[in-house]
Amino acid sequence: MFPSSEEIASTFVCALLLVLTHRQLLQRLCVLAFIRGRVREEEIANIEKATLNISNMSTVPVTTRAPRTLWMKVRSQDWWELVVMMEFTDTEWRENFRMSRQSFAKLCGMMERVMEPSVVTIRTPVPTEMRVAMVLYKLASCAECRLIANQFGVHKSTVKKMVYLFCHGMVDSVIKTLIRVPTLEEACGIAQRFERAHSIPQIIGCVDGSHIPCLPPSDGYRDFINRKGWPSYVLQGVCDDKYCFWSVSCKMPGSAHDANALRQSNLFNNAQSFPKRAVQIEGQDVDFFLLGDPAYPLLPWLMKGYLQSPRLTPQEESFNVYLSSARTTIEIAFGRLKSRFRVLLKRSDFHFTFTPYVVATCCALHNFCEMEKEHVNPRWAEEATSVERLFPQPVSQVNRADNSAASAIRRALTDYLAARVPLRKRLVRA
Repeated sequence: MFPSSEEIASTFVCALLLVLTHRQLLQRLCVLAFIRGRVREEEIANIEKATLNISNMSTVPVTTRAPRTLWMKVRSQDWWELVVMMEFTDTEWRENFRMSRQSFAKLCGMMERVMEPSVVTIRTPVPTEMRVAMVLYKLASCAECRLIANQFGVHKSTVKKMVYLFCHGMVDSVIKTLIRVPTLEEACGIAQRFERAHSIPQIIGCVDGSHIPCLPPSDGYRDFINRKGWPSYVLQGVCDDKYCFWSVSCKMPGSAHDANALRQSNLFNNAQSFPKRAVQIEGQDVDFFLLGDPAYPLLPWLMKGYLQSPRLTPQEESFNVYLSSARTTIEIAFGRLKSRFRVLLKRSDFHFTFTPYVVATCCALHNFCEMEKEHVNPRWAEEATSVERLFPQPVSQVNRADNSAASAIRRALTDYLAARVPLRKRLVRA
């Protein structure tokens, strides 16, 4: 019996589907075989390449890293522990650290919170006394950190770290107890002592500027070049009759005029908050004031002498002489400061942004030494003078700005001196 047409059609369809399925499978197998062949070829190529690299490397000498033999370099702290702490006299303490052992212990107490070592578990921390000593040694000698590190038996990075820690801590906190504006009672005492020594009443300080060598930035180098041709910062200081600074500012580059440095300082901005006690002098109310050189403007709180001229009267010339005599106080203060801390005499290796911290710290330590009656060795002053010749101080330009009220006060002071003390003449050098 023959199959029907429907059965034949159904069988044909099934056969066709089977053929199509096998064809798809065959295509897929061909694709897989092709891919596998390509992968195999790449693997063989990579193996050949690696073999070629190995053969080439065999002709090149191989450098091996030397095994580490030391975990920590052996350093000796015998100089500090056995010589300084056990054998040094007060003279040797002053020679190396600019103060006696008793003053050094007091300074360590003031800086304890700033300089105390943190808790460590691997190495023995550097004690506070040794940290402060390294800083003072650096500021007093301006030696390289490498030399100080060898002296104290530490790494040179430790010395640098201690200097930065000490100066930042001093400026941020401790300096407020060492450099401050005098109270009314203290200002009266300063004025009385100035008048006894120099015959001019109502003086509570002398202001002047001094150029401190620095390492200038590559960008803005010209701003730091002063009139003598070397890079510096302008240190503006105000001192009392005991050579202690009660105001310092060191933020203007060496090209700045002294008058501009004054206007940018806290001294100028806070002049109205100075202690006040006006007295009648020749019919004029005269309050406390500072003495300055001709580079500064004439202000009611800042007196300076008359500009040199053949038309000066004997009274005006005498006033200039007495004023110049009183102004030597600030020059002596700067001399003592630089004699103690020679880091201010040389171009140090500090970053230019850190130099003002170092300068302010030296001024604070100078006040500390003066308060503790630590004398300045005359030999230090001689050595400082010889070093300072390498960086001669620029001569400031005259400022002709005058204030009418200040001119009236200066005239009253001139008449006061002419009526009470002998007239003096300026010595003319040949």
